[in-house]
Amino acid sequence: MIWKILFVLIYTTAILILVYGAWLIVPFFYQLPWVPTNKDRARKALQMAKLKPGETLYDLGAGDGRILLLAAEEFGAKAVGVEASPLQYLFTAARCFFSGSRSNIHVRRENFYKADFSDADVLFAYMTPDHAIRFQDKFVEQLKPGARVVMIAFDFPHWKPSDVDQDALIFMYEMPPQVGGLTAYLAEHM
Repeated sequence: MIWKILFVLIYTTAILILVYGAWLIVPFFYQLPWVPTNKDRARKALQMAKLKPGETLYDLGAGDGRILLLAAEEFGAKAVGVEASPLQYLFTAARCFFSGSRSNIHVRRENFYKADFSDADVLFAYMTPDHAIRFQDKFVEQLKPGARVVMIAFDFPHWKPSDVDQDALIFMYEMPPQVGGLTAYLAEHM
């Protein structure tokens, strides 16, 4: 009897380690590690973007769906998550399906570079500086005038932000972006 219990414990632990490892490792294949955004920081970012009910928010790298749920539940927005990792996609899709806001949330499993987000009013992204620079042209091509891009932790070096929260490292840009960078913004707001 004790051997059966021990076997089940070891087997369960091994499965949990494999799932948790896949959760963390698979995003590295896409060169975007999973780093969840604190809910208060995300709320502040969506407030900076002035997200309104009925607007469409895209979260590039939806992770565990916390931004999607926040946008739909607290802001009344339509939320679209783009997630490349199969494990995060399945978890987020299930989490959003069982939420009270599932009619306002859609999760897509696709590569960020191939995604179409031209109908976005607000685009939320927490990405590395290299990825931010690679996305700049795509944002300019796809996003309509007046759309807002909210970046967590990293800015676009050649774009002047519309708003900055220096304490939380949140950068907001309005399309089409103004040239100038963070230095130009800080010079105007000091």
